[in-house]
Amino acid sequence: MATPGTTQEEFTLDTAAELAAEEGGSKIEGKSPWELAGRRLRRNYTALVSLGIFLLMCLVCALAPLYTSHVSHLGPTFANAGGVIHENGQTIHVISQGGSSFSKNGQVHLTAAGIPIGPQWGASGGPYFFGADQLGRDVGTRLLYGGRNSLLIGITASVITTVFAILLALLAAYFGGATDWIISRFFDLIWAFPVILLGIALGTSLSINGFHHGPINIPAGSLLIPIAVIAFVFIPYIGRPLRGQVLALRNREFVEASTAQGAGPLRIMFTELLPNIASSVLVLFTLIVANAILTEVALSFLGAGVQPPKPSWGTMIADGENNLATDPWLAILPGIMITITVISLNVFGDGLRDALDPRAKVRMEH
Repeated sequence: MATPGTTQEEFTLDTAAELAAEEGGSKIEGKSPWELAGRRLRRNYTALVSLGIFLLMCLVCALAPLYTSHVSHLGPTFANAGGVIHENGQTIHVISQGGSSFSKNGQVHLTAAGIPIGPQWGASGGPYFFGADQLGRDVGTRLLYGGRNSLLIGITASVITTVFAILLALLAAYFGGATDWIISRFFDLIWAFPVILLGIALGTSLSINGFHHGPINIPAGSLLIPIAVIAFVFIPYIGRPLRGQVLALRNREFVEASTAQGAGPLRIMFTELLPNIASSVLVLFTLIVANAILTEVALSFLGAGVQPPKPSWGTMIADGENNLATDPWLAILPGIMITITVISLNVFGDGLRDALDPRAKVRMEH
């Protein structure tokens, strides 16, 4: 899994002269840096299309209940290994029963037992449009519900990571001293472990018995466990870059002016320092969402994330791993969904970074 990259210098008013030289002063006169960044992002059609693809993916997965109620009529955990479907007057077993049959020319055809039904592309609508898995569960239903779980875990974990990383980075860089030392060592401790290995260790231990401590009672198999694990392991990947930026800003003139006017630490951190690192936060958040989704897929594939029978793109790939020769679609379909989601997020993140970094335009055009 790729490690989130560091961001470049944030979009500030200090670079207005550079933009004026490139675009003409009349075009940016009286416009805020955020307005200029938005205009540059709107010109990046690749980034906008990528954002649209990601939002469309989220919408499709959010409409999973509609697919269940109007198309498949099968829930994501409904096993139907002994069921049948009827198509063109024929009865088709969801899981092949095996045996022999005679063709018109008298030849004997042997069919293997235990093979799930394939995608029913030609059907007029109904269950198993994308086929069935080894337990007779509808792949299309599980694909959409698995996407809901993967996206929910990835986005929620990224929000939690970003909030805690911002708080820790502001506290460490502003107060310095012992506070900075303790928080920096906390970042270094998590940073020292590979993300997947640390996630497996925490996810496995929590998925067995859950988390029960004081008023917090999280049962085993809850989606809160992979959310908490992924949010924890990614904190330094946002916290460390933000800490460095706050360290560079805390001695600037606007901070000294706020201090001279009697502003307290909280006011300075959240009204002076935080707005100046907001562009970096946005870019890092976009990259962390993509990495969090990949991490959830990896943990679920290895049994340390979403626990069966709940679907996830990672668990679906794990289920289809042993059937690649006979039922490749079981692993290919969730793999395609993961690829589209992560690539669209990364492309949009690159476009957002370029829009928020005025020097990116100079490099791109020259």
